[in-house]
Amino acid sequence: MVEYTPKERLARALTGQSVDRMPAVSVTQTGTVEQMEASGAFWPEANDDAEKMAALAEAGHTVVGFEAVRVPFDITAEAEFFGCEIKQGTQEQQPSVVGHVVKDAEEINKLKGYDLDHGRIGVVCDAIKILADKYGDELPIMGSMIGPFSLAQHLNGDDWFMAIFTNEAFGLELMEFTTDFNVAYAKKMVENGADTMVIIDPTASAQLIGAELYEKFVVPYHKKIADAMHELNVPVVLHICGDTTQGLALMEASEVDAISVDQNVDVATAVSKVDKAVIVGNLDPVNVLWNQTPEVVKEESRKVLDAGVGLLAPGCGIVSKTPTENLQAMIEMAKSHKY
Repeated sequence: MVEYTPKERLARALTGQSVDRMPAVSVTQTGTVEQMEASGAFWPEANDDAEKMAALAEAGHTVVGFEAVRVPFDITAEAEFFGCEIKQGTQEQQPSVVGHVVKDAEEINKLKGYDLDHGRIGVVCDAIKILADKYGDELPIMGSMIGPFSLAQHLNGDDWFMAIFTNEAFGLELMEFTTDFNVAYAKKMVENGADTMVIIDPTASAQLIGAELYEKFVVPYHKKIADAMHELNVPVVLHICGDTTQGLALMEASEVDAISVDQNVDVATAVSKVDKAVIVGNLDPVNVLWNQTPEVVKEESRKVLDAGVGLLAPGCGIVSKTPTENLQAMIEMAKSHKY
């Protein structure tokens, strides 16, 4: 069989084509303290500076061994871009959203006319350009963004979950706004060199909001992003937190290429719930990757591989204190696996 470059291998694996072996990647955040120490690029500065962001992303490849580079490391840049108050992160902790800016449709209108060159959105795109210029011929360049449902919740706050029940018109208008932004942002990342797109939409869970609301408020909007990316020949991975088992068919209905599942999902069951989507995951980032030994990581990896996972990867974002040797144990297992 032909031996592919990492870039070719991941693109083929995500689109259902034959490959020589499994790619070794993480579709969720990759930054760790050990990588920061090795690269000299530390959080929180690496969240706000394109050169440092690119350097830390590069360490995921040069220090750990992932066969891709990926930015950013958190899911607050989009909310911050629109004026939400952010609690800044630390060297070990990611930033979080603590203030919101949209209460009604009138406030949605005030957010229109944005410039994607500004703020951390611009920083992420600049970091992608740096990485693509250096690695784009050989490695996959992953762009990642918060999904439109969770961005709507960041903008609207805890009222969002009540709004989709009681004020459908407002909810749909906010979803249109966030999705249009997501499409524009994704296209900007691709223009700068991204060749794989990851949507992280943690609160867009059918288990959380029910299948009917998921079908109305999530599926068409994820599909709009997927369609825009597919027009550019960019595969799309969707990650939603929690036990998404019962919602996998709905997630696949958005026509994403791959679905990342967390440690609460049984991989064999997940594989049986989808027709074509590649299942990605789902080593426990806390109880296995962070707090166990490389030997345990290998054994747990073997179980996930035996269950039929399409891409072996963390079940959610990598914990910043995760030892490099544990991530390398997962990578070794992925690279030794042939489909």
